[in-house]
Amino acid sequence: MRCDANLLPVMLLSPRRRPEFTLLARRRRGFGEAKNAFTLLEIMVALAILALLVGLAVTNFDTIFGGAQTTTAKLFVTESIKLPLTSYRLKMGDYPSTAEGLPALIAAPAGKEAQWSGPYFADAKIPLDPWGEPYVYRYPGVKNKTSYDIFSKGPDHVEGTADDIGNW
Repeated sequence: MRCDANLLPVMLLSPRRRPEFTLLARRRRGFGEAKNAFTLLEIMVALAILALLVGLAVTNFDTIFGGAQTTTAKLFVTESIKLPLTSYRLKMGDYPSTAEGLPALIAAPAGKEAQWSGPYFADAKIPLDPWGEPYVYRYPGVKNKTSYDIFSKGPDHVEGTADDIGNW
């Protein structure tokens, strides 16, 4: 029995290492397809889904964060300012007037320095609403007849519109 020199290296290789069993040879012969690769179509579908999700997120960006601004303003006018105003009222006998406004929580109003024991607000200045406008304060209130009104003019920056956020 004669051994062909060209077949000897192939015979010495294990069946897994023989060239006819490699992935490329199997694909050429139709013995199966590669299981570890994505097709171009699968990649394109994944990119289309990703683009759709990014598009939805971008179009709803204002809705998502606009709601947070409204919630922040609502919390300020209903909760955050309540304690400083109540503390002022307990010490001074009444809420600050509309003319004195919210700055009376930080610095003593004219003529009331002896009685004033503030500042009643933790910060050195009254914060602005989420849209960069000062909160509107009135005492006695127009909407709350026996108390104070405090509100944000909302995203349109116009007082008296439907988007005003107040403590009523």
